[in-house]
Amino acid sequence: MNILGIELRRSAALGAALTTVVVGVGAIYVETGRWSSGWMPLAMTIREYLLLLWPLALAAGAWQGRREHRAKVGELFATTPRPRAQRMLPVLGAMAITLPVAYLLVTGAGIIWIINTAQHLPLLNFTVVTGVGALSLIAAAWLGLGIGRMLPALVTAPALAVAGVLLVFLSAIRLDDRLAAALNPVHGSSLFHPYQTIDNRVSGALAISTAALAVTGLLLFVAGSWRARTAAVVPLVLGFTAAIAVVPRDPDVLNWPVDPVARELVCTDDTPTVCVSRIHANVLEALTPLAREGLTVLAKLPNAPTAVHEDTQTFWLDEVRPRRSDAVTIPVWIDERGKLAHPNAVLPEIVKRLGVSYDMQCQNRDGVVERAAAYWLLGREPQSDVGVVPGFVFEDPEINAEAVMLWQGLRELPDDEALARVTAVRDALLVCADISGILPGRSAR
Repeated sequence: MNILGIELRRSAALGAALTTVVVGVGAIYVETGRWSSGWMPLAMTIREYLLLLWPLALAAGAWQGRREHRAKVGELFATTPRPRAQRMLPVLGAMAITLPVAYLLVTGAGIIWIINTAQHLPLLNFTVVTGVGALSLIAAAWLGLGIGRMLPALVTAPALAVAGVLLVFLSAIRLDDRLAAALNPVHGSSLFHPYQTIDNRVSGALAISTAALAVTGLLLFVAGSWRARTAAVVPLVLGFTAAIAVVPRDPDVLNWPVDPVARELVCTDDTPTVCVSRIHANVLEALTPLAREGLTVLAKLPNAPTAVHEDTQTFWLDEVRPRRSDAVTIPVWIDERGKLAHPNAVLPEIVKRLGVSYDMQCQNRDGVVERAAAYWLLGREPQSDVGVVPGFVFEDPEINAEAVMLWQGLRELPDDEALARVTAVRDALLVCADISGILPGRSAR
């Protein structure tokens, strides 16, 4: 233990850990909105930043691995009766302690940010994803130790840092999905929808290959001959083979799988009913009055919707949902603090398609007509969506200008006739019929 303590103070382990914390915390706090919605987004975002952290651990190990060569004591230590492996264990232990602790500190820094807002905690998946990420840093550091001891040149560490970034990045985008899932620590960690997770079977396969990589690094570091170093490749080959054999084959499991619990709807106890996904349950209270205001506007139509649901459809789900007339589905955005983002967009979002859910398969949409009809219900002139939700423009400004003209035509009609026209637009949207000729001032296609 005394030797381990000395290694913790004098080796590169503490410096590597400090660098990991600084880079990791800095990376996640640059854009908190990517993971502020919950625990799994946080765990997966940190895993994605292994693109930076893994090469850093690899380079730190290589720098530490050349210590005997740098101090010119390799031949002296070789003459001592103490076994080589026993001399190397404190260094291995120091790296194996400090880097996982650093990874957990980065995770803890993120938890502090979301602890009061994130309500859905998939404990097992969160623990597994985080644990495999920490294990990957041990493997990178031990592999770096082995390479640094074999190639103790000054340029080895920076060269490995660059090579590590390229290796992680290129293997993520170039390898077959099964190979990447089994071998690459960042595979599947890029967030494409709020309900995304990493399947524990995929994490298990990655843990096997990562452990094999760590064993290979250890053997390279303690090996005393080229024969022993060549034999160190055996655990790597066996581990990679086993990982590829056990990784699932289903593409829906490998790429952007859905956590069904996170996607479940959580609803208000009273009516009109407002529902959000479980991962966004913390914004239900803030969303409810805005959603009910939208339902009040839609209530001018006969057989109007009586509920608002978060749209939990994703472009990666091979399912077709029927259009509903009893509930409006809307997207829910989360801001960088984990709270409801863009509240001013909720009312227009509910009303803009007259309460009819968007259907990608419907080709008879006319944004000008929909917009004019929706803003007639709102009782105000159509306004451009530009800037309402940064990064998203729902209607082109030119479409808004045309909608203003149709809206003015609706206002010139008697209220009953205008309502009948707007109702006809809504009914046509429900059956995916052509709506372009329903409002005055616009001819049918």
